[in-house]
Amino acid sequence: MRKFVASARFLASAKFLSACAAATFFAGASAHADQPKDWETGFQAPATDMMRQIEWFGNYTMWFVVPITVLVLFLLAYCIFKFRASVNPVPSKTSHNTLIEIIWTVGPVVILLCIAIPSFQLLTAQYTPPEEAKLTIKATANQWNWDYEYQVDKTLSFNSAILQDTERAKAGKEDRNVYPRLLAVDNEMVVPVNTMTRVLVTAADVIHSFAMPAFGIKMDAVPGRTNETWFKANKEGLYYGQCSQLCGKDHAFMPIAIRVVSDAQYNTWLTAAKTDLPGANKALMAEVDGKNKVAAAGN
Repeated sequence: MRKFVASARFLASAKFLSACAAATFFAGASAHADQPKDWETGFQAPATDMMRQIEWFGNYTMWFVVPITVLVLFLLAYCIFKFRASVNPVPSKTSHNTLIEIIWTVGPVVILLCIAIPSFQLLTAQYTPPEEAKLTIKATANQWNWDYEYQVDKTLSFNSAILQDTERAKAGKEDRNVYPRLLAVDNEMVVPVNTMTRVLVTAADVIHSFAMPAFGIKMDAVPGRTNETWFKANKEGLYYGQCSQLCGKDHAFMPIAIRVVSDAQYNTWLTAAKTDLPGANKALMAEVDGKNKVAAAGN
């Protein structure tokens, strides 16, 4: 009898832990929302192939940075100990050494070539979209918000600014884990998943910068000039970036939020947003948040 009760308790505990694990996993997977984290030392989780290439290149260069740093540190420590004044009251002098000169000339050249070749390949890929854009959005930077213009049949334009704490309840964005302070906005840019998206970036006043770390994009917004960048997000979710060019006293309060959704959700949102943007946003939030809650419950 005791064994039966113990087994029952064990199974109940296992189910509870499994449910908790499933809730954590599905909440993170279905409600993927990348943003800066406390004590973060690496990149945000990539949501595009381009960001994955950037992440690979960052890890690749560490194979050169770490050994060079360790070697220089060792040589400094060796020289300090080996040639200290107490041991070498008369310092030795080396005026010429062919082997040393060859090593310190050829070695850096080889290392720089190993870094430069994939670096140029990555830079070329960043400015060479693999396919034609299916969606074009113009992002105009202002002090200190963004104007988005969807270049579709019937143009859709709206402003996106930082979400004030007093507006959270009205907007239905009280969950600070999903809509964090200083990053959440009143109106997110909405794009469909797995869709090549072109962003035309400009500014109305001073120089700003459109940056989305999870997408691997950063493009300056210059008054009187239109710059172009692109992305193809392959993970649904809510992603956060910020203006990355010092643009005035409220530079730190100029976030960027991009919500990536399915094609069906995007088409429904776009149709409704042309006549009622707040209503379209709330309907999209309700659908996305509802699905996330179901996934988190393990159903």
